[in-house]
Amino acid sequence: MRKRSRRNIDIFNLSFLDVVSCGFGAIILLLVIVKIAEPHVIERLAVDLTGLVKRLEAELFEIRGETTVLNRDLVSKQEQLAQSREKLARLKGDLSVVRGQYRTTRNEHDAQTIIEGQLSSAKQDLSEEMRRLLGAGYRRTANNLIGGIPVDSEYIIFIIDTSGSMQQNAWPLVLKKVTEVLNIYPRVKGIQVMNDMGDYMFSQYQGKWIPDSRARRKAITKRLAGWQPFSTSGTGGDVEVALGRADALDNRSSLYVFGDEFARGSIQAVIAPVARLNRASGSGQPRVRIHTVGFPVLFDYSSGLPINAVRYAALMRKLSETNNGSFVGLNSLQ
Repeated sequence: MRKRSRRNIDIFNLSFLDVVSCGFGAIILLLVIVKIAEPHVIERLAVDLTGLVKRLEAELFEIRGETTVLNRDLVSKQEQLAQSREKLARLKGDLSVVRGQYRTTRNEHDAQTIIEGQLSSAKQDLSEEMRRLLGAGYRRTANNLIGGIPVDSEYIIFIIDTSGSMQQNAWPLVLKKVTEVLNIYPRVKGIQVMNDMGDYMFSQYQGKWIPDSRARRKAITKRLAGWQPFSTSGTGGDVEVALGRADALDNRSSLYVFGDEFARGSIQAVIAPVARLNRASGSGQPRVRIHTVGFPVLFDYSSGLPINAVRYAALMRKLSETNNGSFVGLNSLQ
């Protein structure tokens, strides 16, 4: 049997070398392509990042501007909140005082008896001039008093709240009470009528007294029926105006304040200047006696006591108490 001779295979032939060369060539070509494209990619990325940075900086500036505006609004709101809290605290204090007075009155056996007793303590003797005006046959009777208020004045001043609430709800009663007050003074030297804004009923008598006569009294009540000057229920300045008029006199005067609410300002801001203007005479008594009357226009007990009415009651009670007068709180509009 004939043996076959094995053929020797040379692995490093031309075909192998061709394959190897092609592989290395491809790798080199790829490296050349990547190196050539790399700077363009980097440049494009740099441009994109620069635009992004500028856009973010613009957004940052916008956010900072909005933050400044919001901080300014926040400071303003905080100031308003502080003012509201201060006002609330002041109103709570006024309300606490009035509630304490109200509870004290309710605890007594007869509130009306207490009021009459307080009013009676404000009596004072008639001056010689008033005895002359009233006449020798004058006799003091129960009809000469309203809640214990004495007939001892030679001049009378009315300050009447002419706001919408009074005009719509209490005006007939206002007319009645003014008439009653005039009736207990048979004769005086002078009368004056103004509203709570300091406006005079008769402009021709501004700074002067209206002479007392039966015809003048009828003219006052007739004019009062349709008298509607503007008002914001701002009691205080009107009292000062009236005291400035009465302060120049050496005669006794009575000031009557009619109203239903105290809508603005503080109680002390009214009491202090009035006390300064109504300075005491040689006898130690205030020159002008201040009487106050509260009309229950705003009271609705189903929803509690209205704060403006409560503040008015507190102010009027203190005003009359410190000026040798009387405060009368009406409990009905009938």
